[in-house]
Amino acid sequence: MTTARDMMHLGAECVPMHESLDRAAQIMRDKQVGSLPICGEDNKLKGILTDRDIVIKCIAAGHDPSKMTAGDLAQGKAIYVSADADEDEVLALMEKNKIRRVPVIEEHMLIGMISEADLAQHLTEEKLAHFVSAITKAPPSK
Repeated sequence: MTTARDMMHLGAECVPMHESLDRAAQIMRDKQVGSLPICGEDNKLKGILTDRDIVIKCIAAGHDPSKMTAGDLAQGKAIYVSADADEDEVLALMEKNKIRRVPVIEEHMLIGMISEADLAQHLTEEKLAHFVSAITKAPPSK
């Protein structure tokens, strides 16, 4: 059985809630990643910051990325998966929430991240195709 621990990549680093978005973007550039977990002063996961969040919710909205913080974009309940979750649990969580990346937690600590690229390396073609279809499907029109 493949678990989240088997699929994740190590080295996920939190960006503190008080960190500016321009500094967070520099960290993403330096680490060559498209997202960073956001952690509070208690080192607990508060959310995920993506490069797209910075562009859409800050820059395109006319805000200054040197004045907005990661915490300004940490909204709602943080979504994560346990290191021992099996691949079906991981996929179900990501599909239900239509997310492309998920932090992996063990004993209340961030130990890694699972991205679409990680899934591509560990899933069958059929499961991967189902996942991509599920998260990219447009919501029903009203």
